Amino acid sequence: MRVAHVLLALGALGAVLVVAALVVLLRPAGPRPHFQLPVACGEHWQLGTYPGHDDYDVDLFPMDGEVWGRPVLASYGGRVTVAGINGSLGGRTPEDPDGPRGRGGGYWVKIDHGGRWETQYLHLLEPPMVEVGQRVAQGEQIGLVGSTGNSGAPHLHYEQRRGWQKVETYFDGVPSGITHDDSEYTVTRTSNNCVAGRP
Repeated sequence: MRVAHVLLALGALGAVLVVAALVVLLRPAGPRPHFQLPVACGEHWQLGTYPGHDDYDVDLFPMDGEVWGRPVLASYGGRVTVAGINGSLGGRTPEDPDGPRGRGGGYWVKIDHGGRWETQYLHLLEPPMVEVGQRVAQGEQIGLVGSTGNSGAPHLHYEQRRGWQKVETYFDGVPSGITHDDSEYTVTRTSNNCVAGRP
């Protein structure tokens, strides 16, 4: 009899936890944060995509200067939920830019901005400069531009997500125009990620 009561109580607890999880997952996302380009203030960068890249994915390349090792900044304040390796690193480095490709995103960071909004930063040069659980401010450096993972050249692969869905990236309140990968598309933007805000 006692075992039956314990099992009944565990079943009820499990049902409550499932309902609570569904409420969290199904609640609508909050308003879009005022994301900035994840690069230094005043820099000019090309945002682009190409066929097969995946809808809403953005690759960023600086318009001038060296690409390798450029600072990657948090585009809005939040809490780091991932800081590590996605897939495998490969062997592309500044000293050997044509080294073997890895798989996936290489060194990467994911930040939770609240309201079910997230950003992702992939192909970083070295291990991230932040740790899981760390709070970061807008404009805080989280890594360096590299070419780890499945990357053909040094660049920053960047995504904005609402819930678990990728969405069009907005920077400084302006849509990027990158919504699909049916054709090659590029646009130039200037970073206004100038003053570190608060998460």
